[in-house]
Amino acid sequence: MNWQELKQASIQDILAWAEPQPWCRAMADCAQDAEWHSEGDVWTHTKMVCQQLAELEAWPTLTSDEQAVLVFTALFHDAAKPLTSEADPETGRITSPKHAVKGEHLTRGVLRDLGCDLATREQIARLVRYHGRPAFLLERTEPTHEVVRLSWLVNNRLLYLFALADTRGRDTDSMTRPEENLHYWKLLAEESGCYDQPYPFANDHARFLFFRQREPNLHYIPHEAFACRVTVLSGLPGSGKDTWLARNRSDLPVVSLDDIRGELEVEPTDDQGTVVQLARERCREFLRAGRSFAFNATNILKQTRRRWIDLFVDYNARIELVYMEPPFDRLLRQNKNRKNPVPEQVVRKLAAKCEPPTWTECHGLTLVDGEAK
Repeated sequence: MNWQELKQASIQDILAWAEPQPWCRAMADCAQDAEWHSEGDVWTHTKMVCQQLAELEAWPTLTSDEQAVLVFTALFHDAAKPLTSEADPETGRITSPKHAVKGEHLTRGVLRDLGCDLATREQIARLVRYHGRPAFLLERTEPTHEVVRLSWLVNNRLLYLFALADTRGRDTDSMTRPEENLHYWKLLAEESGCYDQPYPFANDHARFLFFRQREPNLHYIPHEAFACRVTVLSGLPGSGKDTWLARNRSDLPVVSLDDIRGELEVEPTDDQGTVVQLARERCREFLRAGRSFAFNATNILKQTRRRWIDLFVDYNARIELVYMEPPFDRLLRQNKNRKNPVPEQVVRKLAAKCEPPTWTECHGLTLVDGEAK
């Protein structure tokens, strides 16, 4: 079955499709800590969560797309526990550290292979990544900041509804994370104006600074007077970044890591120090002159993007991020047709660790999942 068929299927049909999948069989073989999950293995809990979704009072009010998002969030929310679970040799207690982080990547890979559209895939992947956050809201020093941050990564209403189903989808009698905590998440998000929409910052720069500052001020209204604009391209090899730039930013000079590698005759597998050094200097030339330009590289990891964005921000530039990801089979064909194609196995490895950008990193974000228009 592909994504179009699965998103229209019933919960029972989706569970039946999942059961023979390797990641699902691993869940069925993965034990959980009895104090939190007396119902048993991860797959048993997952099925119970899916059933609880359909019993939510709000379930009939959701669109079919929202229901599909929640069902697949339930399907994958603990799918990485088999990869992370460990038992304490003294107490026997089982923990699964960072299973939500690894689950985000697992989810992204499975949905990419199914042909899920980019926007829906990222919505589900991020819900998997942050699915446990509402239960721990009261432990945050700034609870309001927590719901505001998450509102730009997920839909807080869907996150709240999933958290309810997750809490109810188990047999444990005394919960360490009562539903009252989840209700507080809903109330605080409603009071902050970000329950069913991103928090309404005063302007793009206010949002940008909120996510960059160590101690953010939610109500600070900065003046927007940028020296220039930097269009930062992000995407796997063969995703169409050059084509998009030619069609949409033909007036801008471009700093391209691929072009610099060609100039210096440096292979992608060689040390990239000289390439990066020259790229940074060329960026600085434009920044010092206050001239807008485009920066073209794969930039698929948030940490890598952060280093470049830090440089651009030092010169008071407005950051526009453009992420390219056409359907994967098309991307592989486009990569093969490049002058210097990247080996397919390398592209697949890059895709497995890819972190598409979010609104928390930039002033403006464009996601392109089709032709490079």
